[in-house]
Amino acid sequence: MTASPVASVALKLRSASAGDEQLFLTWRNDPLAIKNSGNPQPVSPEEHGAWFRAALADPGRLFFVAESQGNAVGMVRADKEGTEWILSWSVDAGMRGRGLGARMVAMLVEKLEGTVCARIRGENLPSLKIAKAVGMREVDRDESMTYWKLTRPSGGARA
Repeated sequence: MTASPVASVALKLRSASAGDEQLFLTWRNDPLAIKNSGNPQPVSPEEHGAWFRAALADPGRLFFVAESQGNAVGMVRADKEGTEWILSWSVDAGMRGRGLGARMVAMLVEKLEGTVCARIRGENLPSLKIAKAVGMREVDRDESMTYWKLTRPSGGARA
């Protein structure tokens, strides 16, 4: 499949549902996702299932599937921690390199107000590029992770 120009690909976010559990497990255990994860180990279907069901039930978590032409192309998530939203995202292995990640994350950021943050491994160049593309600024780093923030105005749209 050849890459389509990013602007010509229709993209929408829909709320994740119980029927997405296997899809999220596949994305979570993708080798590149494992490498870039905060927990760089594959997870079992049982472990993932328990986490996924709890994630869907958590009122402090916004959880979306990004779709293009009816096909799931990635996921974006925002977890409320205190007064900040911590973002996480993943693009399907077959859809990487098309600019979809930045568009997915920008669509999520538009749904939020206040401060949005991301924790990204220093060697995860695609996610670092996405953070920059949506207007985040690196605010800190340690031996393995970089920390990014963007403060959104109050009164923004909510999911």
